Amino acid sequence: MPGRAAPAAGKAVARVPRPTYRRGVSTSAPHPPAGTGAPLRARVVRAERGALLVVPDDDLGAAARRAELPRDGLLPLPDGTRTPPTVGDVVAVVAVVGDARDAWPADGPHAPALHATALHPRRTAVVRDSAGRTSLEQVVAANVDVVLVVEHLDPDPDLGRVERLLTLAWRSGARPVVVLTKADLVPDPDGMAAEVAQVAIGVDVHAVSVLDGAGLDPVRALLAPGVALVAVGASGAGKSSLVNSLAGRQVMATGEIRADGRGRHTTTHRELVPLAGGAVLVDTPGLRGVGLVAAPDALDTTFADVAALAAACRFTDCSHEREPGCAVRAAVASGELAERRLVSWHKLAREAAYQARRADARLAAEERARWRRITRDHHRALRGHGAPRP
Repeated sequence: MPGRAAPAAGKAVARVPRPTYRRGVSTSAPHPPAGTGAPLRARVVRAERGALLVVPDDDLGAAARRAELPRDGLLPLPDGTRTPPTVGDVVAVVAVVGDARDAWPADGPHAPALHATALHPRRTAVVRDSAGRTSLEQVVAANVDVVLVVEHLDPDPDLGRVERLLTLAWRSGARPVVVLTKADLVPDPDGMAAEVAQVAIGVDVHAVSVLDGAGLDPVRALLAPGVALVAVGASGAGKSSLVNSLAGRQVMATGEIRADGRGRHTTTHRELVPLAGGAVLVDTPGLRGVGLVAAPDALDTTFADVAALAAACRFTDCSHEREPGCAVRAAVASGELAERRLVSWHKLAREAAYQARRADARLAAEERARWRRITRDHHRALRGHGAPRP
């Protein structure tokens, strides 16, 4: 064959092994550093570009250590899928130098460097649509037990935003709890909390003031040892002040509300904060726009009243628009269901369906590109490195 030299007589020919591929596994995944000890379980306190701040998974109050990430910034899950780690993730880390078999490596100038090598499965994950026009999803926090939906009472709470964040929380697999801040600034915080409770079906709602501590006892009761919480809400909702109050010390910067009533971004990163009693809490930057990534079950849980009425519609695929025999529209006409509630349901349902379609198209494109790479690499291996095409 032109372009290839014939092997000399009696000389063994080195065969290039054919690469093996397994569905969903990147063949270019970096290997753990050489000379490492046994992997240790660590919890991600903060995710940075190219590295993580981690603490031992069994001692969340320990001093955080830096753990380097692979070059691509991704870690493999047990099924081989590579994904970016986030706050709250449990990762496997190894020490490049020293004995890390039985204990967390000691800190200091001569401490061994840590490398993150794998990602343990997530029990729960708070997921939002990524900022911008892409269809990628962003995991805000992982392995949390309680999602604190933080909304202010002054200015008046935005019921639509509460419904959106509750859907985000139900989808995560964690327990949602609504915390209404700035109760000291309104004359009737209990009455306003009752209005919010009408749209937070099956969810505890607490009106609190971090200035005088009013209403904080039920929230502090959630801080059991080993419990992980995450606070989500708009800028200016009082998340950082709430975290500081629960921690009993200044751990997050706070800022003033702007003249137009909108909050300022005082938290610029997500971070795991240890609390007294062994609980941990994740503060997040303000979410002015939360792209919804929701399964139908999460939407039905948030809008349990709409779902219950929909069961009585004449058509099982009723869109609650103009169909005859729509029990939901009838409830709106009779005053049983607020028109605003149905409008909010339509908005979130359309948004969730749109995101699902975008994600499906992106995944299909990624799968086609992955198989093109597999085919290309396979043919290169058959030809041998550097050999020309026949």
